[in-house]
Amino acid sequence: MRHLLNTLFVTLEDAYATLDGENVVIRQDDTVVGRFPLHILEGIYLFSYAGASPALMGKCAKVGISLVFLTPRGRFLARTCGESRGNVLLRRTQYRAADDPFQSCRIARNFIFGKLSNARQVLDRARRDHGERLDTERFQAASDQLKALLPQVLEETSLESLRGLEGAGATVYFGLFDEMILRNKEAFFFHGRNRRPPLDCVNAMLSFVYVMLGNDCASALEMVGLDAYVGFLHRDRPGRTSLAQDLLEELRPCMADRFALTIINNQIISPSDFQTQENGAVLLTPEGRKKIQKEWQQKKQEKITHPFLKEKLEWGLIPYVQALLLARCLRGDLDGYPPFLWR
Repeated sequence: MRHLLNTLFVTLEDAYATLDGENVVIRQDDTVVGRFPLHILEGIYLFSYAGASPALMGKCAKVGISLVFLTPRGRFLARTCGESRGNVLLRRTQYRAADDPFQSCRIARNFIFGKLSNARQVLDRARRDHGERLDTERFQAASDQLKALLPQVLEETSLESLRGLEGAGATVYFGLFDEMILRNKEAFFFHGRNRRPPLDCVNAMLSFVYVMLGNDCASALEMVGLDAYVGFLHRDRPGRTSLAQDLLEELRPCMADRFALTIINNQIISPSDFQTQENGAVLLTPEGRKKIQKEWQQKKQEKITHPFLKEKLEWGLIPYVQALLLARCLRGDLDGYPPFLWR
């Protein structure tokens, strides 16, 4: 199994990354501010407009290091890609399945099953951990509603109807999201999902964490030889990693949403880590991004027992394991795709 190594986050807006032998060197103007051996890195995230040298991009593509370019505010721009590692037969199978609505739905419904099941677990965990501060009856009712949707999802054969069930579940889940925010309610509140741009601190955080997790999913899919741009639930759209968005769905509640709630409720993030633009957009400050990235790296190192493999591994390896299971499903080694079901 592939081990998760360190990911380097470069958050200086004017930083430029170059290659020096077997090291990545971070420069700010003419000053070297960091030097890291490439062999200890699995990913490099550049939150900088300056970018990276062609030599570093080529080296990362050659040795399989994910080099991801984002704006200083966390919007994904591009990723370096080397030679395809996957078996051409696997990708041909993926494309045929994506072109078949029935096969697409057969796989997509497991992503949605995982998403709704994990959303239910988030609600149940909040009710158990903070029952004295929550309306436990409302949380139990919402959990029961999500539970009732699960068998319907598994029986669905239409992508359009499947999206309707997913939307119904998301409405139930996000309807209680604000109640799970237990600290500093004046600044941290959730009145619905909004983006492009986010209009409050919580949505700004969720968007930022979804970008980081989505990039991990895309890298994991490319690693096992799948095409991250051809999905089953999310259909083809230029520039969108649709299959990564598929995989992201089941991981949002347990990895991204719960992470955001934790750093709010533990007061790791504060209102001063956000700034409001003239158009009403709420964005993370550079310091806020650094805080989230630090906590995210620590979260990825925590151990969990994988519910399907029954093996202990780091949270950060979950996207890679799920990508491997999806590849095995498409090859016919598994009867179906086993979603990650958090317990």
